Amino acid sequence: MNIHTKNIDSPTISYLADMAHSLCQSGLLGVFYGSISARLGANSFLINRKDALLDKMDQDSFITLHDKEDYRWQEASLDSFIHANIYRNFLEARFVVYSHAPYATSYSLKHDVIKPIDYLGCRILGRASKILDSKEYETLYERADTDIVRYFKTNATNFVLLKGCGIYGYGRDLSALVKLISVVENSCKILHFNNMIDQSYTDESRFEI
Repeated sequence: MNIHTKNIDSPTISYLADMAHSLCQSGLLGVFYGSISARLGANSFLINRKDALLDKMDQDSFITLHDKEDYRWQEASLDSFIHANIYRNFLEARFVVYSHAPYATSYSLKHDVIKPIDYLGCRILGRASKILDSKEYETLYERADTDIVRYFKTNATNFVLLKGCGIYGYGRDLSALVKLISVVENSCKILHFNNMIDQSYTDESRFEI
């Protein structure tokens, strides 16, 4: 038995595990890349362990963390500090997800703003969403928790695309949050393919039928 989750409702763990599996199946989480968590109380949350297989998680794949850091933080996801700071600053955050979404991550490397051109992207994301500059990768995890929270506080959104890293998001409803992340990824995928099409033409012949 996992002593760090023995008092957690099984449905909560199953729900997170099922969502993580779906995210892996859709390519939004890698087997070892990404993280998912749920708030348990004012000062505690449940998150995957750093060595968890995200597409096949069970009770032993999770660990409960409290605001006061202890040995358990060494076993938890490397993103735990980011999740913790989001929970501290946003009472409406019941779930947090970090998705190493491939198209969104790739798109972020050469752009500073997401400007959806598809209907669903425009409707849900709006006309433009700023991409957060990750700056130096070497110091990223020393700053990420404060940089991401600052972004959320200064932008009317509950997701952020961190340049070269992926998507962080939070919300009251996990299903809605997963759908939001999927829309971000799909819009970046469409932008990617649209850019490839544009680059295949050197003149106005693309408008010819």
